[in-house]
Amino acid sequence: MFTAEQVQSLNELEREVYEFVMRNQSRVQYMRIRELATEAHVSTSTVLRFCSKMGCNGYSEFKLKLREYRNQQKDATQLPDDVTEIMDFLKKSVTEDFEDKLEELVDIIAHASNVFFVGSGMSGIVAKYGARYFSSIGKFCLYIDEPHYPTESRMLDNALAIVFSVSGESRDTISHLQRFKERGCTVVSVTNSENCTVARMSDYNIAYYVTYRRLKVYDVTSQIPAMCIIERTAKKLYRYLLEEGVDLPGEDTGV
Repeated sequence: MFTAEQVQSLNELEREVYEFVMRNQSRVQYMRIRELATEAHVSTSTVLRFCSKMGCNGYSEFKLKLREYRNQQKDATQLPDDVTEIMDFLKKSVTEDFEDKLEELVDIIAHASNVFFVGSGMSGIVAKYGARYFSSIGKFCLYIDEPHYPTESRMLDNALAIVFSVSGESRDTISHLQRFKERGCTVVSVTNSENCTVARMSDYNIAYYVTYRRLKVYDVTSQIPAMCIIERTAKKLYRYLLEEGVDLPGEDTGV
């Protein structure tokens, strides 16, 4: 609701108003200015200066802004437990077009000398899982989930970067992607939409299209499609490498 710069601009008395508002949002949205001033132990003039520094023209506008913020927060806590979208994706993942994309990805991974799984936040966890899963089936992979991880290495020659990003607009992920591209690496991205920066910068993209969901400031979009893409591609790769005569973990591994 308030920016860090706005809060930093408050003097000691105005900060008393801020602290009271933060602790009593549900009450303040219905309080008169004199009531707020009394409860916060300041003058009405201090409350008005506080409102002005918060970007509001008066106390009435401040209360309106507070109500809108609380309504937005209430909406942001709605997290439906609906598997319909996931079921739709799973059905789409066995169509001929989607199978062709996975087969193309398998061929790219099989011929890459080094494979890096890249992501940040929740997508970083998915990247770590992907690297571990592929390594288990016999294709050694590394993962990068740190924004400033150094990527200046000869290991990037003929390397493949598989980038995971729900929004496709993460600055950290885009920065990694740029560095991989500068080193001549092939980039495959797995995103929620093909109309995003990461997808457009990639050589290949697989988009899964589920509803983008946030819980307040946190991204809670389902990662099931990305996990499905990882596991199905890895199993296809395992069969591909077996046919090529590559020495792989035995079939009793459960793959």
